[in-house]
Amino acid sequence: MSKKPSAATAHWLNPDEERAWRAFRRMMIAVQAATARDLTAVGLSEPDYEVLSTLSERPDHTSTLREQAAKMGWSRSRLSRHATRMEARGLLRRAPDPVDGRSCFLVLTDHGLETLENAAPAHVASVRRHFIDRLAPDDLTALEHIALKLEGSED
Repeated sequence: MSKKPSAATAHWLNPDEERAWRAFRRMMIAVQAATARDLTAVGLSEPDYEVLSTLSERPDHTSTLREQAAKMGWSRSRLSRHATRMEARGLLRRAPDPVDGRSCFLVLTDHGLETLENAAPAHVASVRRHFIDRLAPDDLTALEHIALKLEGSED
């Protein structure tokens, strides 16, 4: 069993590491807040858009609740509550999972697909305005390289 570091044993960040970490956090917060604000203007939240876009890419526009929760980094219960709100708005429907009676499928409705198709151009424009167009091609390549290093880095 590993022991949690204490203040006395922590490997503190040096000034360069601290600046890089804080810059990364500010960048993530600024871009996420701006694109979320723009999505809200077209009637969707970021999680709504994530669920709808993921379902639109899946065969039969269907995913298990479990797969979707894992993709979003959410618990199944959190996604289930969110899906209930989306279902009430007619964006998706649930279908029983014959393999796992405790789970269900999330199915994109025609209304959900239409909502996504209407929101997508504004979302892409927002991503371009707040992220892509502010960076040079080399910056994008470097960010992709960094992201690949950090993906799945949980210990």
